[in-house]
Amino acid sequence: MTTATDSAIDEATAALAAGGLVAFPTETVYGLGADATSDAAVARIYEAKDRPHFNPLIAHVPDLAAAERLVVFTDPARRLARAFWPGPLTLVLVRKAGCPVSLLASAGLDTLAVRVPDHPLALALLRAFGRPLVAPSANPSGQLSPTTAGDVRDALGDKVAVVLDGGPCRVGVESTVIDLSGGHAALLRHGGVPVEALEAILGPLAAPGDGPLKSPGQLDSHYAPRLPVRLEASEAKADEALLAFGPEVPDGLNLSPSGDLVEAAANLFAFLRRLDRPGLAGIAVMPIPDRGLGRAINDRLRRAAAPRPAGQGR
Repeated sequence: MTTATDSAIDEATAALAAGGLVAFPTETVYGLGADATSDAAVARIYEAKDRPHFNPLIAHVPDLAAAERLVVFTDPARRLARAFWPGPLTLVLVRKAGCPVSLLASAGLDTLAVRVPDHPLALALLRAFGRPLVAPSANPSGQLSPTTAGDVRDALGDKVAVVLDGGPCRVGVESTVIDLSGGHAALLRHGGVPVEALEAILGPLAAPGDGPLKSPGQLDSHYAPRLPVRLEASEAKADEALLAFGPEVPDGLNLSPSGDLVEAAANLFAFLRRLDRPGLAGIAVMPIPDRGLGRAINDRLRRAAAPRPAGQGR
């Protein structure tokens, strides 16, 4: 395990320059980073995660100026970037002519998802490397996202050249994704920035239209533990574990005894991982209020509970 030192950053940038994969913390979850400008490095991301190639990746950059070199910023996009970057917000915009990011990262589309993470170690790595990094969650595709460096090692092992350990992730769910490549702003994924905060700047957001996926997190089954997940439960059955929420609830692992949605989001993936153990038939999850970060939590839970595609059994 590699910790957050200057020598660790040097080791990570050398691995990236050689086409290797580096895991690093962001405020949301740990990302599996690769040189976004290298077709071969981006392909290694898909291989390591066993990720469908039609599922695009997010390009991470250290600041707005770096993002403006990759995509065409509209006025609404610039307003959101100035309000929420660095932070858990991803913007899908039209690629600029000559954009150096591999087309494999955007699944061959003329759009690209970009964000500026809010973590000092992630920003230090991006500045030291000097090129954008694609960085989906550092786990096998469809499984629980990692919120600690140990989670990454457990999930990916020697597929990762370097793991930068920045401690537990502060937000704990992935970034909100907004598509601004068309005529209307569309919400593609709930995440760390509540929809209410975005709509205070842009007005009502549209639902995503039909067509190819433009960002991660849009597959029906995603963020899933090995065990089946049962939602809206008041208690666990005899052969289930309980993921609880709020005060005065049955015995179980409680996302937030005080009912704090920020605390619940930060604990979500780590607690699901703890409950995903042999000897149980499933995980029962108590209701979560569908407001603020609760929308992102419920989005992840619905995808965790969705039927798994063929070949991705629990």
